[in-house]
Amino acid sequence: MWLPIIAIIGGLAALTWSADRFVVGASGLARGLGVSPLLIGLTIVAFGTSAPEVFVAVLAALKGNPGLAIGNAIGSNIANIGLVLGASALVAPLLVRSAILRREFPVLLLVTLLGFVLILDGTLGRIDGALLLAGLVALIAWLLIGAKRGQIEPDRLGVDMEEAVPTPSSLSRSLSLLVVGLLLLLLSSQALVWGAVEIAGALGISDLVIGLTIVAIGTSLPELATSITAAWKGENELAIGNVLGSNLFNLLAVLAVPGVIAPGALENAVLIRDYPVMVVLTLLLFFLALGRRKAPGTVRRGEGALLLTLFAAYLVLLGWTATA
Repeated sequence: MWLPIIAIIGGLAALTWSADRFVVGASGLARGLGVSPLLIGLTIVAFGTSAPEVFVAVLAALKGNPGLAIGNAIGSNIANIGLVLGASALVAPLLVRSAILRREFPVLLLVTLLGFVLILDGTLGRIDGALLLAGLVALIAWLLIGAKRGQIEPDRLGVDMEEAVPTPSSLSRSLSLLVVGLLLLLLSSQALVWGAVEIAGALGISDLVIGLTIVAIGTSLPELATSITAAWKGENELAIGNVLGSNLFNLLAVLAVPGVIAPGALENAVLIRDYPVMVVLTLLLFFLALGRRKAPGTVRRGEGALLLTLFAAYLVLLGWTATA
């Protein structure tokens, strides 16, 4: 039992570090090639913070544990809103003044509802996964268009990205960091998946529950570190944009993986407990962050405490239903 626990702890620590190296390397390489910080932030950084979930999902699906991948995708989105944004708002109230982000909120809500429609039949198949991946391609194209518009029309998010995206270093160093990050992501994902499956078997609980809890919270650590740091520095748009981008990639990339690689039936709990909770939290964030037409949306400290409370309540519900 101790070896799987060590594998999970070590795997999560290595995942967090390697995801950061991957982002720094890819961002430095792109910036050295003349790519704008806003475009890097909307694409490379957003994908990079979701890289742990992607690698874990691929390995879990290949090893015949799609429940772990599905739980990771849904659980990470729940953790990103409840834990990451809740904790960040406690550090400092988060104002949403960026026009780019205000356009992303409806997109996230639409993608969340699309995912729910696709799994309503109780299965996640290859067609479902292909549709989600097609949505990912469309999202990237839309982000590229938004980034170009943001260069022409200055946006608050662009200001935050200018400060946050790593400054260009030598191309060889950036490339080295990128390769090291990718290799460690692969190795640490293997350790984490193995440890998670072993613990699930030892405790007699499903891979889904392990994916929703230990794995989901662990792979959300990069988002937690990035958003809390951004909130502390007053970079509100970066703190929220980090979560928005990660949740979009989780739904369109991570959730697509088990559908494409290991299609099959879903556990009933996904439809009646986990996905509805994610939808409710996404709706709550949508109304909090968009605000009124002439006023910026704000996630205040009290609302951050509410998000954390809801996240804790979900964990209690999850524990109760998993052991019942």
